Amino acid sequence: MKTAVQTFASGIFGVAFFAVLLFWPAGTLNYWQAWVFIAVFIVSTLIPSVYLAVKNPAALRRRMKAGPAAETRTVQKLVITGTIIAVIAVLVISALDHRFGWSDVPIPIVIAGNILVAVGLGMAQLVVIQNSYAAATITVEEDQKVVSTGLYSVVRHPMYVGTLIMMIGTPLALDSYWGLLAVALALPVLAARIDDEEKMLRQELDGYDEYTHKVHYRLVPGVW
Repeated sequence: MKTAVQTFASGIFGVAFFAVLLFWPAGTLNYWQAWVFIAVFIVSTLIPSVYLAVKNPAALRRRMKAGPAAETRTVQKLVITGTIIAVIAVLVISALDHRFGWSDVPIPIVIAGNILVAVGLGMAQLVVIQNSYAAATITVEEDQKVVSTGLYSVVRHPMYVGTLIMMIGTPLALDSYWGLLAVALALPVLAARIDDEEKMLRQELDGYDEYTHKVHYRLVPGVW
């Protein structure tokens, strides 16, 4: 029951978060791209959350424990703070872009952006289903094992791949090309999180170092 209440409260907070950061800078509620984006985001996160609440509530609780205060490593506290700032920047710049007409984003591109958002969020949630220890914070639990199957057989950090896909789609879904600039600025922050996370996993998670020799790429196959 407590997890269900937390999930519901998180959903309400998410709607309020998007509403403030989109409609206020846009200067209007007549922003259909924002309404569609919010709907896609809610559906893409709610369905997997309900599944986890029924099948694996422990994994859902791990996903809900998030934010700078939940991190145990100083680097990660800074990285998560930077990530939050980047997300806010993407939303606000996109809304301002829509308001002042800096970009001319065709409807098919807006639709493609929403598809990327849904695919990215779906991938991130699928990672949790494949690896119940995948959490929003960087931790290693006592009985945790290395997962090397499914998406983890392709790249070492598939959850971040999903996050990146979602972030690229967000400005497009919100009628903005300029918002992609904020996404580009967020890439070094994501790379710093991955680098520090791997340092900890190599030290604390048995078998992880061997796993890195089997799956060579962190985020993008053939690139990095």
